[in-house]
Amino acid sequence: MTENNGTLHAIIVMGVSGSGKSSIGEKIAAGLGLPFVEGDALHPASNVEKMSKGIPLTDEDRMPWLDLIGETMNASLAKGEGIIVSCSALKRIYRDRLRTAAGDNLYFVYLEGSKELLTDRMAHRKGHFMPTSLLESQLQTLEAPTGEKGVVTVDIDDTIEDIAAKALQALAAFGITG
Repeated sequence: MTENNGTLHAIIVMGVSGSGKSSIGEKIAAGLGLPFVEGDALHPASNVEKMSKGIPLTDEDRMPWLDLIGETMNASLAKGEGIIVSCSALKRIYRDRLRTAAGDNLYFVYLEGSKELLTDRMAHRKGHFMPTSLLESQLQTLEAPTGEKGVVTVDIDDTIEDIAAKALQALAAFGITG
């Protein structure tokens, strides 16, 4: 359940590549009894191709992808269902675009970690299109959501289970519980 004052919410699990958005998102979704959508699966093929070649995405590249994530969240909320989506949401303008799409019924779980930890995680994952070389560009693009409404920040230097538990505890402070 993602009810807070009778309103359903969408939750974006955000952060740079390697922060654990998918793994943590799945755990949060399970904890809240909600569906999880892998935001990377919504990227157009042209974006995946660019990133696979180590070419950073531009704002122009990201906007159609963000709009599709927004449409996915909006459709879920319109059906009376909450939803969890993984999305880097690196810039404030991206998050604001997503908030608008969700009718402001949106919370963010920001997964924060050191460059060293992120690099190590990216180097050890298998079968992902995002090369470690793009981490630097993501870190440069990142506008941390510190102080923004509806954002919880969780440090990723822990196990997946403990990171997800901390995120769920922080969301509970907003009245979002399973």
